[in-house]
Amino acid sequence: IFNDVPPSRRRNLAAVRAKDTQPELVVRRLLHGAGYRYQLHRQDLPGRPDIVFPRQKVVVEVRGCFWHRHSDPGCKNAVLPRARAEWWAAKLAKNVARDVRNEAALGEAGWRTIVVWECEVRADAITVAARISSIVGPPSGLKMGSPETPGVLRDS
Repeated sequence: IFNDVPPSRRRNLAAVRAKDTQPELVVRRLLHGAGYRYQLHRQDLPGRPDIVFPRQKVVVEVRGCFWHRHSDPGCKNAVLPRARAEWWAAKLAKNVARDVRNEAALGEAGWRTIVVWECEVRADAITVAARISSIVGPPSGLKMGSPETPGVLRDS
């Protein structure tokens, strides 16, 4: 079925990661540096979320704009390829449907989901981490604004 796909494109698509993507690593480093501790890719949760805060029952999904069809008109990464447009549209629609199912299942189980888009991380990772911090609350054992709180993320 894919005999006409050039080898270079096959290599590019084979290199796409499902976890530990660059935007995910950036968010994880910022959160860890601010004192947060979390779990990764919990297999017992729907969709194996990227970052899990079990005490707060919050999960963070760092989504690639292309693969998860970021609907923001300002996002230039969510462009549908011209080659095999019908095939790509169907495949990416399945990804979006799976995201919706996973988010609903997490919500029914009492989890809050924070969706972070690749373009948001690239544009301003500090603001993304601050948004997560505002929802999760201060790192365990630390009080916001106390002098001993190392690197707690704040919007300036």
